[in-house]
Amino acid sequence: MTDTAARVAVLVPCRDEAATVAQVVFDFQHALPGAVVYVYDNASADDTGARAKAAGAVVRREMRPGKGTVVRRMFADIDADIYVLVDGDGTYDADAAPGMIRMLVEDQLDMVVGVRRESEEDAYRNGHRLGNAFFSRLLRMLFGGVFADVFSGYRVMSRRLVKSFPVASGGFEIETELTAHALDVRAACAEMPTVYRSRPEGSESKLRTWRDGWRIMMAAVVFYKELRPFRFFGLVAMLLTALAIALGVPVIAEFVRTGLVPQMPTAILAAAIQVAAVVAGTSGVVLDSIGRGRRETKLLTYLSLPSAADLVVPGVSERPANLKVAGGSGGS
Repeated sequence: MTDTAARVAVLVPCRDEAATVAQVVFDFQHALPGAVVYVYDNASADDTGARAKAAGAVVRREMRPGKGTVVRRMFADIDADIYVLVDGDGTYDADAAPGMIRMLVEDQLDMVVGVRRESEEDAYRNGHRLGNAFFSRLLRMLFGGVFADVFSGYRVMSRRLVKSFPVASGGFEIETELTAHALDVRAACAEMPTVYRSRPEGSESKLRTWRDGWRIMMAAVVFYKELRPFRFFGLVAMLLTALAIALGVPVIAEFVRTGLVPQMPTAILAAAIQVAAVVAGTSGVVLDSIGRGRRETKLLTYLSLPSAADLVVPGVSERPANLKVAGGSGGS
């Protein structure tokens, strides 16, 4: 098969990152010469868009709030072979991008996640560090996989993973949903350690530890329900059955011993809970069949798109080629 020159797009979702965005654009233009850097300004109150445009990025605006909303728009608008998704806060190392792309192409992967390694002591806030460890373990338990940093905003992805991803999240749950989607279609993924720096002065994190942590946990439960309905509703059915047994056994024992049911309300409650358990179990079976059909549709979409195996990226791949511009729809 003939090798194809890769179209590389660097996607930078931004909101109020005027202090850092120009340097991010410059760093990725230097690390990936010829790649197109797209900055999507998410209704910033400062001059993020103007500074990004002055630095040479293609700037577009998304007025609806939320990182997930911006990423959905990016994935829909921009046509490329390789996508580099990175935050605009200046904390990620652009020099790692060529190595991540090389791993994606040479190992025929669909996603390479940049695992954050602190270069400065205060790069990670304590709450964020603990939350990342907790949710990484939670997602491994729910969906499998071996991701060590599910919240990393630094990812290199193939076209077929991006274009088969039905983005539903509106906020910071996007990384969780993207990881769950990759595991659901059994995409080949890997991780690479990358330098993680502190935010420069004047840049403030939009992530709120407790509020967004709660939203992410609820989103993980919803994704699990959608992607693993038989297991989810089966667990609900088991818990309800255990509760019904705990309530009903004393009533049954009393009836066997005396022939009477003095605790009629408890008996009715136990019976109602068991009916709910049966409904939950049945729902799990039905929704699992529906989910299987949806999963096959996503998988067929994923398989219909070309992999990154035969792409060549100058300055990244060993073989020389011309880097093509990644095009998109809509105005700049």
